[in-house]
Amino acid sequence: MTVRIDHLVTSGTFSLDGGTWDVDNNVWIVGDDSEAIVIDAAHDAAAIEDALGGRTLRAIVCTHAHNDHIDAAPALAAATGAPVLLHHDDLPLWKQTYPEQIPDGELTDGSTLTVAGTTLTVLHTPGHAPGAVCLYAPELSSVFTGDTLFQGGPGATGRSFSHFPTIIDSIRDRLLGLPPETVVRTGHGDTTTIGAEAPQLAEWIQRGH
Repeated sequence: MTVRIDHLVTSGTFSLDGGTWDVDNNVWIVGDDSEAIVIDAAHDAAAIEDALGGRTLRAIVCTHAHNDHIDAAPALAAATGAPVLLHHDDLPLWKQTYPEQIPDGELTDGSTLTVAGTTLTVLHTPGHAPGAVCLYAPELSSVFTGDTLFQGGPGATGRSFSHFPTIIDSIRDRLLGLPPETVVRTGHGDTTTIGAEAPQLAEWIQRGH
């Protein structure tokens, strides 16, 4: 069966450092007609389960642990039996939302996930959050970047656990070397490509100082 990428937008709130904001999140589902993984279970577990359409869910992958990217993960895991996976450096953020539980497994740099015969490689890309990761699927010419890279620039670094020079290093060293035609599937907003974003690196660095 042919692997495909399904896209769902869910709405809710993001809370950190005493503030709360309304947000729309991209939820990505990678798989075929029989199995799938979910990247960033945001806000609405029922909607995500409905989008799965009865497929076996192999994993719930968290690109990072800001609450808007994980707030539906435990409920989706309970409904499907799928493990929740997170990089261990984001456990302090995770525990702000779920102090009494931990994810089911760890994402590590260079590790791989396979679904529907397609391999996704974990790239540790700290900066927006200490344990932020991207998932690179060369067979799909796609990289799922969470909040590390958006159309038009890097993710925000103005709040706790974030660091602008680190996110720039992550984007430059881990992402901009991917093929320019690689589609960047973001945590919020529209998709872009590596080729469209790479020329702006110098501008981002100047803007951040």
